Amino acid sequence: MRYAGIDIGSRTIELVIVDDAGKIIGSLQAETGFDPMTRARKMIEELPYDYIMATGYGRNLFEIAFDTPTVTEIKAHAVGARFYFNEATTVLDIGGQDSKALSIHDNGKVKKFEMNDRCAAGTGKFMEIMARTLGFDIASFGGEALHFKKELKISSMCTVFAESEVTSLIAKGHSPQDIAMGLHKSVISRVAGMIKRVSGEGNIVFTGGVAHNQCMQKLLADKLDRQVLVPDDPQLVGALGAALLARDTA
Repeated sequence: MRYAGIDIGSRTIELVIVDDAGKIIGSLQAETGFDPMTRARKMIEELPYDYIMATGYGRNLFEIAFDTPTVTEIKAHAVGARFYFNEATTVLDIGGQDSKALSIHDNGKVKKFEMNDRCAAGTGKFMEIMARTLGFDIASFGGEALHFKKELKISSMCTVFAESEVTSLIAKGHSPQDIAMGLHKSVISRVAGMIKRVSGEGNIVFTGGVAHNQCMQKLLADKLDRQVLVPDDPQLVGALGAALLARDTA
């Protein structure tokens, strides 16, 4: 049997197919765009499956369009994180336009969670805008920040005001690398507070596109003095969790 999980986020859609053993046998990723259901339809037509479960912001639209079961992002990420790391106790997911932190019981169930979905501050979109303002592409943003020489503090986390503050710092002659590190530290301070409110100890599984950023990984580990674990494909964790739940409930 082939079990599918589709994570319809605000910026991207991920589709994962697993077999009876839970092994990933196929995956796709695409931009959500202005018509997510049309995009989702093309994706599921490309990869055949027997059962499917949806998660993410667009899961209810998918349920209506395709008459499929759904699962919350929180539960899907807990299951996906535990698949990669059996010892996972805490998950931090930073997506395109939201972030979430959750703690997991020994039995794999979610213990506590917190979400920031009302503001783009500290999300993937925020990081992309800041990288572009500094003349970096998002893939090199974290690496450039690690080459900083001077500590700078970014006081605003609102995307609009932060962009203005960054422009002002550039005009004052501060290096892009120093500003980049200041931005990274501001984001880490924000998400570290979320993590502390849901879990005070144990490892942290870092998921979402921002988890690729090595500077974020390092700062998070240093800030909380905890081990940070990053899956091979951190953006697929939610879809993987949904696929595994589709298998378990089929």
